[in-house]
Amino acid sequence: STYSRVRENQVSPRKMLKIMIYGYMNKFYSSRDIENACRRDINFMFLLEDSPAPDHATFARFRSLHFAPCAEKILAEMSNFLYDIGEISGEAIFIDGTKIEAYANKYSFVWKKAVTKNTAKLLIKIADLVKECEDLYDIKVAYKNMVQMKHVKKLRKKLYALKNSEGIQFVHGCGKRKTSLQRSIETLEEYLSKFKEYTKKVYTCGSRNSYSKTDVDATFMRMKEDAMKNGQLKPAYNLQHGVDSEYVVWLTIGPQPTDTTTLIPFLKIMEERLKFKYLKIVADAGYESEENYSFIEENNQIAFIKPANYEISKTRKFKNDIGKIENMEYNEAKDFYTCRSGKQLKKESIKIKKSKTGYESEKTIYACEDCSNCSCKISCIKGNNSKIPIEQRTKKFETSKKFNRQRKDDLERIVSDEGCLLRVNRSIQAEGSFAQLKQDMDFRRFMCRGQNNVLAESILLAMALNINKLHRKIQANRTGKHLFELKKTA
Repeated sequence: STYSRVRENQVSPRKMLKIMIYGYMNKFYSSRDIENACRRDINFMFLLEDSPAPDHATFARFRSLHFAPCAEKILAEMSNFLYDIGEISGEAIFIDGTKIEAYANKYSFVWKKAVTKNTAKLLIKIADLVKECEDLYDIKVAYKNMVQMKHVKKLRKKLYALKNSEGIQFVHGCGKRKTSLQRSIETLEEYLSKFKEYTKKVYTCGSRNSYSKTDVDATFMRMKEDAMKNGQLKPAYNLQHGVDSEYVVWLTIGPQPTDTTTLIPFLKIMEERLKFKYLKIVADAGYESEENYSFIEENNQIAFIKPANYEISKTRKFKNDIGKIENMEYNEAKDFYTCRSGKQLKKESIKIKKSKTGYESEKTIYACEDCSNCSCKISCIKGNNSKIPIEQRTKKFETSKKFNRQRKDDLERIVSDEGCLLRVNRSIQAEGSFAQLKQDMDFRRFMCRGQNNVLAESILLAMALNINKLHRKIQANRTGKHLFELKKTA
């Protein structure tokens, strides 16, 4: 539908898609490299079917204008086809994310915090200028306690009216003396232009904290590939892969620097596009949150998410920390905790916490009635930044009962035989897809700008990876195998 018509000597969209996918299968990511391959490589000539080789601009236009709008639909069709032939199980999906550098200058950053701070300073300057103009030119602008943009625009209108009534001509260049009215108008215009620029930057940032001037959809993130070892921030995208039976079934692109908030949008759009629904959601500790657990429960799915404290909870230091809620006894009937000294921490109050995504979590606050003369006080009460002396402080903490219950149920699942099998396969399959992408296919930086174009490029890579994987499984006689078996020790 993106083509108004296909000319007689034009390569058809079907051929263009075949050439693009085959190019990505053979590590040709640049449109110029694909153009050269079409002129020199006999395999590409075969796919062209005697059609003239398109130039690099044609490939670039096809990728951004014609393929990008329907990229998700084509990936869904491939996943549905793999499901129909039995190559995808459709039972458990392994989800993981990685950051890939954007095609943007790493020094073209815009920080939302800096822009907000400069905007506040500018508004003070504008308010001072309004008062100054009122005193200098005997102009009155009706405002109460705060100067707003509508008042500034009224002032500008009155200043220009004063200029016209007095017949003042603006002068520029060396040797010319500007009038005070000209200076005031020019300063006001400069401030308004700056305010407009700051407003546009904040609007472009949206919910993000930064963006790149050369690719406004890219967000600055800390990358694992840090050559200078100084934690440098680079413009990048968060690529999420959903893998089943070693095939990339679904993917998303986002500006989030962490994986926690990416899971729900990923599952929603995947369920809309695919004709089958996954029962088991397998992910690492970066995806654990009460909101994610709740969504999976409500969607009639089972979470196999590794708890964030799973590894550290097995250490001796964690088990011996008497101040942690996990190491206290809980009386569910009477709803209180018992500390190491035998004192009860009873429910004090309940508060609702709202996350950035809008999810409301109910937190219960527990407090000890009396911690005086307790021998374990120093080991139990943490935090050295409190102004209250340790002798006067009492043990207090907040926790979510719902999250604790969800984490407990999830922990029982992941330590079971099925959970161990799925966790091992998540490490092999989900992380393996990124290993193939970055190491085997040598793709570490996007070639396109804009989130839609980057998504299209990621889908081309995923389709190329899937076709290569299917070919290798056919050669190795491994078709129809969905999981790697656990190696049991003697």
